[in-house]
Amino acid sequence: MDAAQETRNKEAFRHAVVNTLERRLFFIPSFKIYGGVAGLYDYGPPGCAVKSNVLAFWRQHFVLEENMLEVDCPSVTPEVVLKASGHVDKFTDLMVKDLKTGRCYRADHLVKDYCKDKIENDRNLSAELAAELRHVLAVLDDLSEEELGAKIKSYGITAPDTKNALSDPYPFNLMFKTSIGPSGLSPGFMRPETAQGIFVNFKDLYYYNGNKLPFAAAQIGQAFRNEISPRQGLLRVREFTLAEIEHFVDPDDKSHPKFSKISNLEFLMLTREDQVSERPARRIPIGIAVLEGIVNNETLGYFMARVYLFLTHIGIDKDRLRFRQHQANEMAHYAADCWDAEIECTHDWIECVGIADRSAYDLRAHTDHSGTPLVAHEKYPEPREVEKLVIAPVKKELGLAFKGSQKMVVEALEAMGEKEAMEMKATLEAKGETDFKVCTLDKNVTIKSNMVSISKEIKKEHQRVFTPSVIEPSFGIGRIIYCLYEHTFYTRPARDGGEEQLNVFRFPSLIAPIKCTVLPLVQNQEFEEVARRIARSLTAVGISYKIDITGTSIGRRYARTDELGVPFAITVDSTTSVTVRERDSKLQIRVNVDEVASVVKDVTDGVSTWADVQWKYPTHSS
Repeated sequence: MDAAQETRNKEAFRHAVVNTLERRLFFIPSFKIYGGVAGLYDYGPPGCAVKSNVLAFWRQHFVLEENMLEVDCPSVTPEVVLKASGHVDKFTDLMVKDLKTGRCYRADHLVKDYCKDKIENDRNLSAELAAELRHVLAVLDDLSEEELGAKIKSYGITAPDTKNALSDPYPFNLMFKTSIGPSGLSPGFMRPETAQGIFVNFKDLYYYNGNKLPFAAAQIGQAFRNEISPRQGLLRVREFTLAEIEHFVDPDDKSHPKFSKISNLEFLMLTREDQVSERPARRIPIGIAVLEGIVNNETLGYFMARVYLFLTHIGIDKDRLRFRQHQANEMAHYAADCWDAEIECTHDWIECVGIADRSAYDLRAHTDHSGTPLVAHEKYPEPREVEKLVIAPVKKELGLAFKGSQKMVVEALEAMGEKEAMEMKATLEAKGETDFKVCTLDKNVTIKSNMVSISKEIKKEHQRVFTPSVIEPSFGIGRIIYCLYEHTFYTRPARDGGEEQLNVFRFPSLIAPIKCTVLPLVQNQEFEEVARRIARSLTAVGISYKIDITGTSIGRRYARTDELGVPFAITVDSTTSVTVRERDSKLQIRVNVDEVASVVKDVTDGVSTWADVQWKYPTHSS
């Protein structure tokens, strides 16, 4: 199959999925009667139920099993907090405008679309140009404003809708700005992530945890990003749900007490080296990955494994799930290691969970800006003489050299680790100056020997005071759910053997929006009374259900049930016993009316399997 046909097949499948989701009210474009707003969607009843079930399992799998501290922080965030985190200055995408209509586009998306379209559809494309376009796709995230603008001009890229010329790219901050209070004097933003609320509460959470490390805090909440040109439906939206974990750990000990329990688990990993060599992802046991240094430490590896178990348990196909390691040029200077859990769907591989060792950057940044030390303590049994790294920026000299950028250069110097600092010291002593990358300025600067003093001193300490490192798994819940919809959707022929294809979502019982339907076979008072009795029993054991007493044929009602992903259907065809039908096999068993609620409860909760109850109860042939 050629690339063009494969693309058409993917688009047809995506259309079938999205059409079903919208028709059955899993999601709806927001404000539809007013024409809608790009990047905003409402979840309908089944969509809300799926989302609620996914989040409930997330809490069980992470918050409860890992004994995390859950918090709930405001969405409106003061500017000073996001200034400290770097979002005010750096949370941007490069944008271009249609010079005639003023419509805006993300510059990198236009270049990406051009490259992919040429590679997939241009049969006259030379091998040399194809190689160049693949290279552009590989380095797209690293291109500067000037480089991206040059590509747009050299490839003759125009506005997709009008073919008009485009402006040069320029940065656009993705945060929604607001003001707090009526005066307008207290600027704020709608938070672009939930993590900052956890970081600023570290001191209180550390105290709540008995002043002990490690511990993890978790938060589920809405985040907001004013996307330039939202597309890809539920995958790129302006308001979305994040579930984030901040696991605080001693930077000198990133082992994990439960690592041995998951060390043999293997899953697809796309390492940094494999990406450079253009090799495919390969299955690697997480224990081997940590032992060989592919994954930086046990705690990071432990959370990668737990993320894998969470995603596959809710229904993500393990063969279409991989963990891609960030390449060196993708990571911030402070990060120790970063991996993305990417799920393959018709839109390609989609980043759905980021798992990063962010070192101590966030707590240090808020310590510096707030003046409140966000640190942990380790008391020594006896005083110790320790060698301490002392980095002393000479602010006068740095001010003369960098003027308004002095503060950011000072912060970057003070944030250096021991290895980087000692390498700088050696270079300054040998050459008198060195290049130094200041991330917040996004450029290298020249540091001279009179601008900073770096030394080691022997000091007597009664306790060790340190800034914890942070391991951060961050889940895009909407993206996960959309990929789940694609992974569980399939069609099958109608029962009559005709050409009609029926849609089915094979949701695991755990996250299905409704666990079962109750269907009186025919419309009569006796059967409807039995259905209501069963419904009361299901409610008593906490099983969601839907009664369908329409006069439609039982086959049509089964099809409606399957299209919502409901795993079980109870058909009332007598007053003493009923049939229970399983969605994917379409097999049925016969169960007494008084037992049916507990049978469905056991299977949906995972206490029993469908095979167990098939063995226990007689089969029913329709």
